[in-house]
Amino acid sequence: MKATEIAARRAARLGAVQALYQMEMSGASTAEVIAEFDAGKLPRETEASVTDSEGDPALFKTLVEKAVDRQATLDRAIARHLSKGWRLERLDAVARAILRAGAAELEQRTDIPAAVVIDEYVEIAKAFFDGPEPGFVNATLDACAKDLRANA
Repeated sequence: MKATEIAARRAARLGAVQALYQMEMSGASTAEVIAEFDAGKLPRETEASVTDSEGDPALFKTLVEKAVDRQATLDRAIARHLSKGWRLERLDAVARAILRAGAAELEQRTDIPAAVVIDEYVEIAKAFFDGPEPGFVNATLDACAKDLRANA
């Protein structure tokens, strides 16, 4: 895979996390955030990660649409792997968006190795969090991959 394709996927993943967060915080619709991404209005960078890529619009659309359409299923898969006493609603909204986008990609894009998907979302988590969250994202998505890809 070319570096430009990797950068485009990375930008799409980051954009999807930001879109899911925006949707949860402001009530924006799937169509609105997809239009913003296509128009280049969703940021494609964090303090730790800057990309010149326009992003992979097909991957972005899949991640956002499936994270929304399949949210109940994905949330159950994520919740099964949270520590005892923790509920998905208690997590930071950014962490929740990262986990939902990662779970959607694990479920929908079986052509991309699970280890690659997990690593990409851990890197996104590192851009937003300095604490234990990246490790938590890693462990949770790794456990979810076993469930979400069991039939793949």
